[in-house]
Amino acid sequence: MIENHNLHIYNTLSGEKEKFESLNPPMVGMYVCGPTVYSDVHIGNLRTFMSFDLVFRYLKHLGYKVRYVRNITDVGHLESNADTGEDKISKKARLEQLEPMEIVHRYTHDFHQVLESFNNLPPSIEPTATGHLIEQIEITKTLIEKGLAYESEGSVYFDVTKYNQEHNYGELSKRNIEDLMANSRTLDGQDEKRNPQDFALWKKASAEHIMRWPSPWSEGFPGWHLECTVMSTKYLGEQFDIHGGGMDLKFPHHECEIAQAKGAFDQAPVKYWMHANMLTLNGQKMSKSTGNTILPKELFSGDNHFFEKAFHPMVVRFFMLQAHYRSVLDLSNEAMLAAEKGFNRLMLAGKSIENLPISENTSFDLHQWVKLCHEKMDDDFNSPMLIAQLFDMVKYINAILDGSETINQHDHIILKMRWDEFVHQILGLYAVENISGNKALDGAMQLLIEQRDKARANKDWATSDEIRDRLAQYGITLKDGKEGTGYSVE
Repeated sequence: MIENHNLHIYNTLSGEKEKFESLNPPMVGMYVCGPTVYSDVHIGNLRTFMSFDLVFRYLKHLGYKVRYVRNITDVGHLESNADTGEDKISKKARLEQLEPMEIVHRYTHDFHQVLESFNNLPPSIEPTATGHLIEQIEITKTLIEKGLAYESEGSVYFDVTKYNQEHNYGELSKRNIEDLMANSRTLDGQDEKRNPQDFALWKKASAEHIMRWPSPWSEGFPGWHLECTVMSTKYLGEQFDIHGGGMDLKFPHHECEIAQAKGAFDQAPVKYWMHANMLTLNGQKMSKSTGNTILPKELFSGDNHFFEKAFHPMVVRFFMLQAHYRSVLDLSNEAMLAAEKGFNRLMLAGKSIENLPISENTSFDLHQWVKLCHEKMDDDFNSPMLIAQLFDMVKYINAILDGSETINQHDHIILKMRWDEFVHQILGLYAVENISGNKALDGAMQLLIEQRDKARANKDWATSDEIRDRLAQYGITLKDGKEGTGYSVE
């Protein structure tokens, strides 16, 4: 299918949509920055991982052999991007009086559980920062030898000014190095740097720092930015196809990754840089300090003060896929209720496909619909437009059930196959029996349908019509077919 598609990806580096051409077809190397595992995974971060799960799924659907690498940061992520403050994992371990690796294990396990609940596919490789310390030390040595890094009081820093003599630090985030220098201020503990924009490759551990390893410069730990350069190039090569992450990582994290890789390997590491946008809550940025935040488990259980009810992970996934990954998405009670309604309608239509009445001819252009579905996804993984196409098909499915449209046996087979591909394999959605009381609703509807069938058998058309019309008032449409009566929720 690769040759038959015209996939375009928005490349943050160029600021344009570019035709996707892998470096070594049909292989694709994709690296996505994973979590720092010191707390429960944030619902906003989950949007990023779900966005790249969609990318992973669609590339596989097209026939690419994708090596998807997503790291676990288990050391080196300090509280400040300016290389100050405590290591986030060490701080959590100190506060809870636990070993740092106990913290890492607990929250890595939580991360995997939550992603599994959203039906995210696991990556091909999930390396850890602590598992690649030797490689990080070696690349730091290389950068020192090339004059792009320097040792100072046991720590090693990347020399941004020296790098910028031949390269462009700021090319990804479109920032100017002179402006960055002018707007920088010297922070406490930063006097060992040559300039404030330099960033740590290796940090000397203070006396109270728990996580520490030997190196040629000091007993310490690696810088946060360095791990991603090491792990992405180790498993995907010095040049690879796609690097993804949240919009908040564009600067300084991804900018530093480019500088490290260009400095070490003398070439640009990534062909397509992709960034997922943020998730807001009730129109405001999510923040622990203001209380405007929610954990996935609180959304699933209903144990929160933002939403009037619990929502299944599949509804949350559907909600997130209704927006393009590059657009800001606002999470609210009203939006989730609307998403649940739409999800139910989509799943009920999918359930109806199996029992569609078969005719000699198909009265609509199924192949054009399939083509349009692919075109939407080929346009920078436009999931909301794919969902719009799926709802166009929902109308046809309902029309086939009421006899105003028809489908032949060959197209019925194609429809079942394509529906499974688009809904289940690409979007990663599956039907949930207990959502919105589906089991209870099915039971109640079965009782009403039986009562209506009895009324019709007795030629009691008034009662039959009243049941139908009253249900329609509540958004439930009865559908009479050869296999009996079904229903859909509008």
